[in-house]
Amino acid sequence: MTMVESDVKKKVLITTSGIGSRLGEITNFTNKSLVRIGNKPVISHIIESYPTNTNFVITLGHFGTHVKQFLLLAYPNKNFEFVYVDNFKGKGSSLGYSILQAESHLKCPFIFHATDTILPDCKYSLEENFCIGSKKEDSSQYTSLNVDAGLVKKINPKGELNFDFPYVGVCGIKDYDLFWKELRYLYLKDPNNSELFEGVVINKMLSKTSFRFVESKKWFDTGNTTELFKTSSYFKGDLEVLDKKNESVYLFDDFVIKFFHSKKINKDRVYRAKILEGIVPEILEYSENFYKYKKVKSNLFSHTVTEDSFSKLLEWASDNLWEFDNNESIKTYCKRFYITKTQERVEKILDGKIDNYCKINGEIIPPIEKLIDNIDLDWLCDGVKSPFHGDFILDNILYDGDDFTLIDWRQDFAGELKFGDLYYDLAKLNHNLTVNHAIVDKGLFDYSIENCHILCHTTLLRCKSILKEFILAKGLDFKKVEILTSLIWINMSPLHEYPFNKFLFNFGKFNLYKLLK
Repeated sequence: MTMVESDVKKKVLITTSGIGSRLGEITNFTNKSLVRIGNKPVISHIIESYPTNTNFVITLGHFGTHVKQFLLLAYPNKNFEFVYVDNFKGKGSSLGYSILQAESHLKCPFIFHATDTILPDCKYSLEENFCIGSKKEDSSQYTSLNVDAGLVKKINPKGELNFDFPYVGVCGIKDYDLFWKELRYLYLKDPNNSELFEGVVINKMLSKTSFRFVESKKWFDTGNTTELFKTSSYFKGDLEVLDKKNESVYLFDDFVIKFFHSKKINKDRVYRAKILEGIVPEILEYSENFYKYKKVKSNLFSHTVTEDSFSKLLEWASDNLWEFDNNESIKTYCKRFYITKTQERVEKILDGKIDNYCKINGEIIPPIEKLIDNIDLDWLCDGVKSPFHGDFILDNILYDGDDFTLIDWRQDFAGELKFGDLYYDLAKLNHNLTVNHAIVDKGLFDYSIENCHILCHTTLLRCKSILKEFILAKGLDFKKVEILTSLIWINMSPLHEYPFNKFLFNFGKFNLYKLLK
């Protein structure tokens, strides 16, 4: 079916109000519609599959403000009608209840599109009612359709063995008056029916009207962790970042949108963009949890780095970012940032367990507490006050062959927005020359209980030597950079999944031990 002129004023309902329980911890920090697939969140894939003049009705519930903020930033010229659902979890909540809250906005033929379904090649006409089904290898977890002579005969609950097609969660409602009548009846009959959804309503409608069956050849599901992984593997994007549950980045043609679960982090990032003006992209707009900046047409430095361009980067940073001669003490900030943060991260990675003596790469390594106790903290925290980036790694640097632009800057240094420790920027860069996204993505690290090794590109190893020479030439302490690098690996460990988290922890401990021995 193709979209025809008479469909111009029709609406699409997308229900984002649910908690997305089948996605586990992912939805502890945001809405399931904002999980990134490729370059963009799920809801962008849905919205961009419809004609530009489509009107969207969006139900909001679980992290609903996130959904609204994102859509208004990403699509300022599209028409959205937002519906707040008061009861989106617990007793009395259901997909049917959320749909019912949108009734006043949908007194016309409309399309219902589940927020965890991507159909890139399907177009829809509302000349008649329809339901969309598709083939799926494992269909046990889906509702399903019985079809005869091109018409839907029944929508089955999950687990039904006798069916023709899994139902994808997209349907067209031409007979909207009948739909709302039957939905109201079913809801009032049992307001606590958590299984009430559009399929139950359609089953009741089938005795009075018909639904055409439409088959979609491509169906991508994002509603559970298994299918989400499969879908993510299909939609390969341009972003080379290690995913975090509490933040994300979305890439569009002309702009980039960053998301942070923490409103404070987002606010501080926006503020620091003003401090770093001229060396970071221009912030176009921002909200409580998002900011949008102009996309810079340059390559990631990690893709193009050479020994010559790396030397050029260090000189550029010396001229445009860092200060080397400030003697003002920042020990208080450094102790808070290095020691307190490390202690908190260690507690998180150990998760109540005791860190004992262990063998790593043939060496007997003391517990992390003993290693930290052996660090001269007064020496380590004698930092150099300087403007800073805070996550100065190759993947956060853009290079056009002439000039550099920095992205994904850190929000603060121990609460301070205007300055940090020069040594930390240097240590982040040093860490990244050994541990980086390309290596992790290709699985070029080895972890077992007694061993941890990593393969490094020869160019990056030579850049590491250049960095050491640069640090020494500036009269700085390279051992301090190395110690901080080891602490960075330890601090990173609880932010990632197994086995990379265990590798980082043990690799950090091993290198810290060698430096202190």
